[in-house]
Amino acid sequence: MSDVPPPLRVCSFESRRATEIRALLEKQGAVATVAPSMQEVPISDNPAAFAYAEELLAGKIDVMVFLTGVGARALLEALETRYRREDILAAWNQCVIVVRGPKPVAVLREWNVRIDHRAPEPNTWRELLATLDAAVPLAGKRVAVQEYGVPNAEFYRQLEARGASVLSVPVYRWAFPDDTEPLRQAVEQTIAGDFDVLMFTSANQLHNVVEMADRMGRKQEWLDAARRCVIASIGPTATETIQSYGLPVHIEPEHPKMGPLVKDVIERRRTILPASGGT
Repeated sequence: MSDVPPPLRVCSFESRRATEIRALLEKQGAVATVAPSMQEVPISDNPAAFAYAEELLAGKIDVMVFLTGVGARALLEALETRYRREDILAAWNQCVIVVRGPKPVAVLREWNVRIDHRAPEPNTWRELLATLDAAVPLAGKRVAVQEYGVPNAEFYRQLEARGASVLSVPVYRWAFPDDTEPLRQAVEQTIAGDFDVLMFTSANQLHNVVEMADRMGRKQEWLDAARRCVIASIGPTATETIQSYGLPVHIEPEHPKMGPLVKDVIERRRTILPASGGT
């Protein structure tokens, strides 16, 4: 009998980098199913963003927090429909600029916007708050936060508890992908026991997967089936969301990136297969 374990059956719900994560998994010998679960939809009629711009250009924003690179681009694109690009960039350079991770860093450098503080890994709101606590007195300050799909109410509460006035700036919302058939099939396959590992690379993926299962009338079945799988989470934010649904998290890499996540899953395949019921 061969001592080589069978290939892992992994389902990822990644959308924007679906091709990349499939390639990473297949390169490691996994049987990969990638079911895109969401897409970012810019908010076309966005009075909140324009109200923010009025404050920004009037010099009323003290601290500007960028959470995502995609969101930073979407915000500037929205504001450019009404204001001059150079005026927005100049106004940002008058603020204290704080970023959550590497992606907004690249975007802001492209625009020659100065970055004052950057939160360390794993780049959650907790590291962001600690960075602010260490470097930026918040009492009496107007703090604008570029959102990324859903508001982070706890982060805002913590800022306000420190005396800041918070202005949330929504720039896009999460929606289902245009083609939901792969996601529907993945829900059915999870229930059928076709996967050893469910892999989540963002918190919002799980919200959409559960919502799709609910629309199919199979939410509880999917949750029960998910508990029989090994669940891999890219980092603390996704882990908190997964656990909020009563699901366990078995794998979370030290560095919250796709490559380390795939590596950790593959390295643990000998223990995963018995745990997940694989054969």
